[in-house]
Amino acid sequence: MTHVVFYKSGNTFWGFDVDGHAGFADAGEDIVCSAISSMTMLVINAIETAYASNVDYTIDEETAKVCVRVQASLPEYESDEKKRYAISGLIMAYYYQLNDMLEEYYDYIDVDVIEKKFDGNK
Repeated sequence: MTHVVFYKSGNTFWGFDVDGHAGFADAGEDIVCSAISSMTMLVINAIETAYASNVDYTIDEETAKVCVRVQASLPEYESDEKKRYAISGLIMAYYYQLNDMLEEYYDYIDVDVIEKKFDGNK
């Protein structure tokens, strides 16, 4: 099962952790893992390129753990309100997309949200 934990402070999403293999099918044929991996990289790449903001992330290929932290979604680190809103909104959209996937793939995905102040630690 893939477990995804989103972090937010108030109404602002600022990071997430993805951990584990979905187990829907064999490696290389697992559409659930593929979808989660693609969405994760889309979020990282969009924040870095479209919003020109730093994303602090690590990817452990062996354990399939990805940790993502984005300071620019928080007012104490980014003064541009529109940029903060866009970055947090992108992470929130990922959260809602995974929740949609839960309807069909509930045995393979687990999603949580934790209210937590940004600390930069993975």
